[in-house]
Amino acid sequence: MEAVRSGPFGQLFRPDNFVFGQSGAGNNWAKGHYTEGAELVDSVLDIVRKEAESCDCMQGFQLTHSLGGGTGSGMGTLLISKIREEYPDRIMNTYSIVPSPKLVENTDETFCIDNEALYDICFRTLKLTTPTYGDLNHLVSATMSGVTTCLRFPGQLNADLRKLAVNMVPFPRLHFFLTGFAPLTSRGCQEYRALTVPELTQQMFDAKNMMAACDPRHGRYLTVAAVFRGRMSMREVDDQMLNIQSKDSSYFVEWIPNNVKTAVCDIPPRGLKMSATFIANSTAIQELFKRISEQFTAMFRRKAFLHWYTGEGMDELEFTEAESDLNELVSEYQQYQEATAEDEGEFE
Repeated sequence: MEAVRSGPFGQLFRPDNFVFGQSGAGNNWAKGHYTEGAELVDSVLDIVRKEAESCDCMQGFQLTHSLGGGTGSGMGTLLISKIREEYPDRIMNTYSIVPSPKLVENTDETFCIDNEALYDICFRTLKLTTPTYGDLNHLVSATMSGVTTCLRFPGQLNADLRKLAVNMVPFPRLHFFLTGFAPLTSRGCQEYRALTVPELTQQMFDAKNMMAACDPRHGRYLTVAAVFRGRMSMREVDDQMLNIQSKDSSYFVEWIPNNVKTAVCDIPPRGLKMSATFIANSTAIQELFKRISEQFTAMFRRKAFLHWYTGEGMDELEFTEAESDLNELVSEYQQYQEATAEDEGEFE
């Protein structure tokens, strides 16, 4: 926190908008959600209310958090549910480092990012031998900047959070997105040749460019949004996107018509001539959930570390419910992956 306050971006924040806690959650979700985090959440909500009251036309909230420890996961999901209670009609977007079932009920759009994929990009694509958190955050911030381009600059499509949700979420529970970015560059390195639109499109759909460790070729796209930035021909962008859809048509579900949306903004990111951000609602995201579920099941069967959570007031039943909710989500994704246009009438 102090590093942010005293760093180059410190002046962007009001000094009284920093909220400090004296103790950590010790990598324990229950501590972050029920005890330590619960003590802090009211002071955070006061600041949220003040900021919301000063908005002319508030679209919604964006939250970045990691779900591996205790604070980002426990307090993060507590904060989301409290904000949801107070502002039920506003959009809730999260950028989550590996998602949790708590996000099924309380968010509208979750952009899934996982450290495994980020490290993979740093090692394989950027050839960094010892990537730091700064390098990982650079990749996340490039993606966030791309996703929010249309909120900040004039664009042709997805001009706000709600419109993005309408275009991307065919069924309310299935709102976990895969994101990708092209060209992938390391921090401070801008000496890259300008890519062409066909190269950007090809890279953007490549599994190696995904910010979550799952391969879209193992599932099917329900919906896709692509945000192109820089000076380029709209005609060329449309041609390339149509080309991808016809070439890889088996990867797109045929029962959602016009399920690929494209936005073009002629202001490129700093240091690049052009870039593309990729957002996909793909059934392949279930790979991520399956991995979490398998790891959880292996530990839960042995009751490993369970006492740390029950000691903070959690019930064992909460774990079983979360497990079945996650498995249900996986089977929903699987159901729509296998669905065909003939089945359409059977969906609720």
